[in-house]
Amino acid sequence: MSSTTGQLTDIEGLSATTLLRFATAGSVDDGKSTLVGRLLHDSKSVLTDQLEAVERVSASRGQDAPDLALLTDGLRAEREQGITIDVAYRYFATARRRFILADTPGHVQYTRNMVTGASTAELTVILVDARNGVVEQTRRHAAIAALLRVPHVVLAVNKMDLVEYEESVFAGIAAEFTTYAKELGVPEITAIPISALAGDNVVEPSAHMDWYAGPTVLEHLETVPVSHDLATCHARFPVQVVIRPQTAEHPDYRGYAGQIAAGTFRVGEEVKVLPSGRSSKIAGIDLLGEKVDVAWTPQSVTLLLEDDIDISRGDLIVPAHDAPATSQDIEATVCHVADQPLTVGQRVLLKHTTRTVKAIVKEIPSRLTLDDLSQHAEPGQLVANDIGRVKVRTAEPLALDAYADSRRTGSFLLIDPADGTTLAAGMSGEAFAQGEEPAPSTPDEEGWDF
Repeated sequence: MSSTTGQLTDIEGLSATTLLRFATAGSVDDGKSTLVGRLLHDSKSVLTDQLEAVERVSASRGQDAPDLALLTDGLRAEREQGITIDVAYRYFATARRRFILADTPGHVQYTRNMVTGASTAELTVILVDARNGVVEQTRRHAAIAALLRVPHVVLAVNKMDLVEYEESVFAGIAAEFTTYAKELGVPEITAIPISALAGDNVVEPSAHMDWYAGPTVLEHLETVPVSHDLATCHARFPVQVVIRPQTAEHPDYRGYAGQIAAGTFRVGEEVKVLPSGRSSKIAGIDLLGEKVDVAWTPQSVTLLLEDDIDISRGDLIVPAHDAPATSQDIEATVCHVADQPLTVGQRVLLKHTTRTVKAIVKEIPSRLTLDDLSQHAEPGQLVANDIGRVKVRTAEPLALDAYADSRRTGSFLLIDPADGTTLAAGMSGEAFAQGEEPAPSTPDEEGWDF
C-alpha cells in the first residue's frame, strides 16, 4: 500500500490482530503451570498427541485426571520435582488475539528468570493461593512487575475451591494486593477469583462464584488494550546494517536497514542521527521491496535520507524534534543474571539496541531488598538475582531514553567482554529511589577509565 491514508487506517485497525505478550508469576505450588495448562487446554490450543502424552504420564502416577501442569513443565527436572525451573514460552491464539506466554519460576533463586520472562510482557498474571493470601514472594513479584513497567497486572486468586469459594476471602486478598501494587506505581490491576484445577473463571465463567461479575482470565487477556500507542510514542530507529549495492541498477543507493524500535516514521520527516547529531530528511522508506510513505514499529524497513551522512550500525535515527540526550554517564537499575558477581571497577560491554560499547562500572550505590523495598547502600557487588542501582561510564556517547518512557530504547545489557556472557539487564533512569548525577571521570583509552 502506497497511500499514507491507507497505511494510517491499517495502524488504527491493528487491534483486531494484536499480539499480547504476557507472563505468569507466583509462589511455589500456587498453581502457575496448572493455570497455563488449563488455559491452553480449555482454549483448544493443545495438540492431541501432547494431551495424550500428559494423560499417559498422569495415569502412570496414579492420577485420575490429566495433570495439566505437565503441558508447560517441559524439562525433566521440572517434571520430577513438580516445580517450574526455567521460563517456558508457549504460543497460542484465539479468534480475537494471538499470545506469547512466559511461564516463569516461583523460587526466590530464579528471580532472574522472572525478569527475563516479564521484560517484554505487556501483562503479568500473579497467582496467589487463596489459603495463604499475599505472601513475601507475591510482594516480590509485584515489585518486579513495577520495576519492569509492566502496564497491566492480573491478580489471580487461585484454589478458591479450597476455601469454599468464599467472596470475603477473595475480597480481602484483592484489597491487600491492590493497595501494595498501587504504592509501587502499577497502573492497572485486575483481580480474578479462579480455580485452575477445576477450571473456574479461567476460560469459562464459574458456576460456584455467582458473586463475581468480572471477566474470566482468557476474556481479560483477549480484551486488555495493548500498551504501546503507535501514534504518540517516541520514534526510534536503530541502524542494523548499511545497504550499498553499488550495482548498475542501483549505483547510488544508500539505505539504512533495521527494525523500528518505537513510533512511526514518514517520508519528508526531519530526522537526526545520534550520537553524531547530524540532521537530514527521510527521502524514502522501503518495506518488503515496496516504496511506502509511512512505517511503524515493529516493522523492519530501510530508510533513505536526502543527505550523505556517515552512518553505521549502532547509530540511532530519531525525529529532529524528539531526540533523546546523549551521554557517557548512565545511571540505571539492573537485575544481575550471571553466576559471577558484578563489582565496582569491572570492565564490561554495554549493548543498547544495535550498538555495543566498552564501559566501566563506576559505582553500585545500592541493592534493592524486594521484600520491603528497602535500599542496602554501597553493597560493593551484585550477585545472581540481585537488583540494584549502578553508575556506568561508557567509552562512547549513547542515546538512552528513560525506561519509564520506552522499554525498548531505555533498556540495555551488560556483557562480559572475555566470553560474551550476559551479566545484567539494565533499565535506564529512576526506579524506586532518586539517584544522584554521575560524577565526572577523566578519559584514559589505554586503561578503560572513561
